[in-house]
Amino acid sequence: MDQNVMVEFFENIGIGNIELNSNLVISIILILSIWIINRVLIKITHKYMENVQRFYYVKKLINYSSITILLIVLISIWLMSGQSMTTFLGLLSAGFAIALKDLLINFAGWLFIILKKPFEVGDRIEINNSAGDVIDQRIFQFTIIEIGNWVDGDQSTGRLIHVPNSKVFTDNLANFTKAFQFIWSEMSVIITFESDWQKAKKILLEIVDNKEISIIDDAKSQIKEASLKYMIMYKNLTPIVYTSIEDYGIKLTIRYLCDPRNRRSSRHAIYEKILLAFNEEMDIEFAYPTQKIYFNDK
Repeated sequence: MDQNVMVEFFENIGIGNIELNSNLVISIILILSIWIINRVLIKITHKYMENVQRFYYVKKLINYSSITILLIVLISIWLMSGQSMTTFLGLLSAGFAIALKDLLINFAGWLFIILKKPFEVGDRIEINNSAGDVIDQRIFQFTIIEIGNWVDGDQSTGRLIHVPNSKVFTDNLANFTKAFQFIWSEMSVIITFESDWQKAKKILLEIVDNKEISIIDDAKSQIKEASLKYMIMYKNLTPIVYTSIEDYGIKLTIRYLCDPRNRRSSRHAIYEKILLAFNEEMDIEFAYPTQKIYFNDK
């Protein structure tokens, strides 16, 4: 394409004062052309190549080749024109900024994590619908060892999840252990309507009170310390048992404080004590869904 013709075209439409206008338009046309060719080649390859793994590597090769050719031709156009490299370098740096946008945001996220410390290595967190213990923290990502998912009681699954640092800007972050290092846990039992529910409730409170005394003392001191930074105003830290009615019995729900990493073991210990205690009481029975069938004898 003749650059004089291109310059004359810009002058005719009133934008002839734009610096390096012909090179700029040629570059844009070149970028669009290579992008279209790239898309067409990928679609043709996908149509005739059934092997998914092979298509993946061929697709990567097409993308890398397209970028390499584009850069070589662009550099040739701008260098051979004898124009100042300032504009070209500016466009190149802008292109790199766009291409490396995710890396830059992840780096900013790393700075935020280092300075503001929403979590540290060793904390138990939940972010982007994934929960686990932070085991590594790097410039572009941090790593947690997953808990929960298909495993009950917030125990480890053994999987490592690598989370981009940028997620601290876009997703809600829950920290189980920062400032106040305990969580509220609940567990329920259902007894029959004929059972002595008041006695059962008393037994449950005694079981949880005996287990949680030391944790309550620690929690009180931590709340006092955390209140210097956060508005945490728990007035009652002692265990409590709530009463409700279900279709087939009386539901007693225990609410108590526990260490996030010991939730399953605490539930295990409490349930075993409940089974042993209720087994000794003749007037307390567990309830379960039942059906009554009536036969009309005539």
